[in-house]
Amino acid sequence: MNRRPTLLAALALTATAALTLSACGSDDDSTAKDNDKIAGADTDKEKSPSPTPSASESGGRPKITFPSDAKNVFEYQKTGDAAKDAALADSTLAVNAVDEAIFQSDTGTKALGFYITDKALSSYITYVQKYVDDGETWVGETRYFNYKVTLPDAKKAYVTYCSDESKSYIKNKKSGKVDRSPATENAYVLYNTSLTKNSDGIWQTTDVVSNRGNKACQP
Repeated sequence: MNRRPTLLAALALTATAALTLSACGSDDDSTAKDNDKIAGADTDKEKSPSPTPSASESGGRPKITFPSDAKNVFEYQKTGDAAKDAALADSTLAVNAVDEAIFQSDTGTKALGFYITDKALSSYITYVQKYVDDGETWVGETRYFNYKVTLPDAKKAYVTYCSDESKSYIKNKKSGKVDRSPATENAYVLYNTSLTKNSDGIWQTTDVVSNRGNKACQP
């Protein structure tokens, strides 16, 4: 089931980013496809699934909460590089922040603006608002895997990853009806994201581009 409305965002590609995207099997698309959704480490080691992380209030980080019938699973392994691992962790929290806004039908949640900024924030606000306008949310489990991370400098990171939405479904909030249509190749999405480290040490997602149905993410 394709549970994502259209996500429109442009990723400003540098030479380093372009190489990263090419390695992950991305095509020339610079905008997301209809019904679109980030990040693991570039390693050959076995990846252990990580449950949906929830940032604590400590250090000024907002807590992110999910309903009991929805879950994100992030499959990546730490790289051993502190900066890369921090960028990976914050990229997953950006994903969770978007979903929390969907669950709460609120584009003004604290976490959304905390982990996402610039073009990405504008795009995600529009993205979440589509759910709000349609009176929809989602249930089930979304899996994120095949993470790659590069750091061209101390305050810039590029994170790419795949998502598997085959076990997550659109739910109408008013009727409670869940659309469990069979999954197609479009349930698999390739994400390429750009992050910038702010003055508080938070890796904020600033740009995102997605390619639904990308062969690099197919089972």
